[in-house]
This record gives sequence, C-alpha cells and structure tokens, in this order.
Amino acid sequence: MQTHNNLLEALLLTLFAGLSTGIGGAFVFFAKSIDRRILSVSLGLSAGVMIYVSLVELLPEAVAMLAVPYGQKMGLLYGLIAFFGGIFLIAIIDKLVPCEENPHEMSCPVRPGEKNHSLKRTGVMTALVIAIHNFPEGIAAFISATQSLSLAIPIVAAIAIHNIPEGISISMPIYYATGSRKIAMRYSILAGLSEPLGALMAYLILMPFMSDVLQGVLFGGVAGIMVFISLDELLPSAQLYGEHHYSMYGLVAGMAIMALSLWLFM
Repeated sequence: MQTHNNLLEALLLTLFAGLSTGIGGAFVFFAKSIDRRILSVSLGLSAGVMIYVSLVELLPEAVAMLAVPYGQKMGLLYGLIAFFGGIFLIAIIDKLVPCEENPHEMSCPVRPGEKNHSLKRTGVMTALVIAIHNFPEGIAAFISATQSLSLAIPIVAAIAIHNIPEGISISMPIYYATGSRKIAMRYSILAGLSEPLGALMAYLILMPFMSDVLQGVLFGGVAGIMVFISLDELLPSAQLYGEHHYSMYGLVAGMAIMALSLWLFM
C-alpha cells in the first residue's frame, strides 16, 4: 500500500528528473562550447545504469510478481511479453514522431542573435520530440519510485543525467537563432515538464487499479522502455559526442555503479 509521503516523493523525484533539462538549457548562460567527451561519458553512464537495472532488477522482479498468480513458466512468459511490449510502445512513439535532426546533436553554424528560422525550428521540433519521449520516462520513474526509493534514485539520476544534454540540444539552436537565452531556457524547461506530467497521469490512471499483476506488467514494460531508450538513443548519441571508447567507459561505469548500489541496499 502506497503512503501519501511515498507518492509525494515519487512525484518530486520525477519532477527533478524532468527539470534537469533546464540544467542543460542553462548552459547557454555559462558556456560557449561544451566538452563533448564529458557528455559522451555521461550518456554512456546513463545507458549503463538503465540497461543494468532493467535486466538485473526490474525484469526479474516483474517475472517474480507475475509468477505468484500464474506460476513460474507463465509468469516468465507474461514478464517477457510486458518487456517487449514496452519496447514496442516506445518504438511506435519514435515512429510516429519523426525528426529530421538528431535530438541530441547540436549544430550552431550562425552567430548568437543572427535570425535563423530554420535553426529555431530545429530547436522547437527537438523540444517537441524530447517532450514526447520524456512522457513514458516519467511513468517509468514514478512507478519505480512508488515501489522502492533505493531502486528509483539511481534510475532518476540516470534519467536526469541524460536529460541534461537533451536540454542543451534544445536551447543552443534556439539561442543561436533568437539571441535570447531566456527563450532558449524556457523551451528546455517546458520539454522537461512532460516527465512529471507522465508521472501525474500514471498516478491518476494506474494507481487506483494497482495490483501485483499490474505492477509486474508495468515493471516489465518499464524495463523494455529503458533498454530501448539506452540502445536507440543514449549510446548512439554518446558516440556522436566523442570517441567510441568514451561512451563504453561510461556504459561500464554506469553498470558498475548500479551493481554496487543494489548490493549496498540489499
């Protein structure tokens, strides 16, 4: 049974993860260039955390929950269906929201203040795409946080880390197109707010019907969503920012950090 405090903490954690796009957006105030190697390692680290926790913690937990009413064999089957269902869901979102520009790739060929409608459109479209992608991430963070804060905190931290370069990818084109740091920052924050919106929708729609079976299905689906995001977005973006090895160092470090944190909180 979820307590009021537990739900409030889950909402606040999801809000923090979403608003971290604003941290990335704030780079327009402090930096003219970004160290891409740091971004590469950070994105790889986020992918490592998400992949490890999905396959080692969330998916086995989903199978265990579903095995109680359905037995071990059918519980495994239903857990795997939920896992691949989560992958299918986020893949459909990707397919329905095409974007000509890579959402994580910054391209700023003009001087700040020089009006460039094409560049502004790139930033606005990137904000829209990221907002739509952040919605299921908000559900994932919220569902995890309502069950276990020790499990949710590293997940939220991983989401927050990968939201920072997303905020940069929104704010930089808009800043270079409009010359306004405030407008650029505003778009970054608005894109991140879709994450707590996803959490709020999960609370209003899913929580009244929560059971062990639904929880198991959600855990499996969340695991699938996070694995897809890691393999389809985070790792390719990490390699775009820097050398291949930087993203791999981050990936292994993320897995090691997640493994250590799970062991410490056993």
